Amino acid sequence: MNAIMMLMLILFVLMLLVGGKQGLRGFIGLMINFLAIFVLMILMNWQFNAYVVTIIVSIIILAVAIYLGADDPSVTNQAFLTSVIVIGILFVMAIILQWVGQFQGFATENSEELEGLSTNVGIDFGRIAITTMIISTLGAVAEAAMAIIADLNEVIERTPNISVKNLYGHARIIGGQILGTAINTLFFGVLGASLPLIIWFVRLNYAVAMFFNSKVLVVELVTMLLGMLGILLSIWLASWLVVRDFVKQKKQGILKQ
Repeated sequence: MNAIMMLMLILFVLMLLVGGKQGLRGFIGLMINFLAIFVLMILMNWQFNAYVVTIIVSIIILAVAIYLGADDPSVTNQAFLTSVIVIGILFVMAIILQWVGQFQGFATENSEELEGLSTNVGIDFGRIAITTMIISTLGAVAEAAMAIIADLNEVIERTPNISVKNLYGHARIIGGQILGTAINTLFFGVLGASLPLIIWFVRLNYAVAMFFNSKVLVVELVTMLLGMLGILLSIWLASWLVVRDFVKQKKQGILKQ
């Protein structure tokens, strides 16, 4: 048994012990999404349209992560709608940023690994960069949407006669807490993954301009910023959807006045 299989086994056991049935569903969803990523790579290698494949696979990943992560239909439906809209916005922004930054293909730091190999592989690496950025933001967007919608629905369940103004106040408080932890998670995740590269740049006495214009590093930074923006948009849009449905239910007399 290699290290990866051992870690996966440990993860499965811990998720089962901590989460029980929900943990099992989460692990199954993780495996399904891993398969979806694998299919994404195969389809892009077969020259399918990268944009279309990315959109379809992203929706599948979001659906699996959200609907296997909770049982309440009101929470999952709102979280899924929020995530799809936000990812659509981020997708357009990723296309624009890639066009402006032109951070695709291989950087000069990859020259040693590519020496003697053909780079004429017939794939648009600009589209691959966009796909990478979008796939990297899916988890953060879905998590933020699920968290704030679940918390706000709990607030409504405990105090069904709450005013819209107070509900928005709770949304700001909860959203601020989610925003702080989620952004820190993204930041330190990217920092940890890029730390060896940053140390290498420093040891090679890279100029500041070269440091901030390195393709290898800039893609990571742009992905992190897109993820942070996705979290912000998810919190705002999810809060609005919850409040909108709350007002609608009060008008229909489903909730107490």
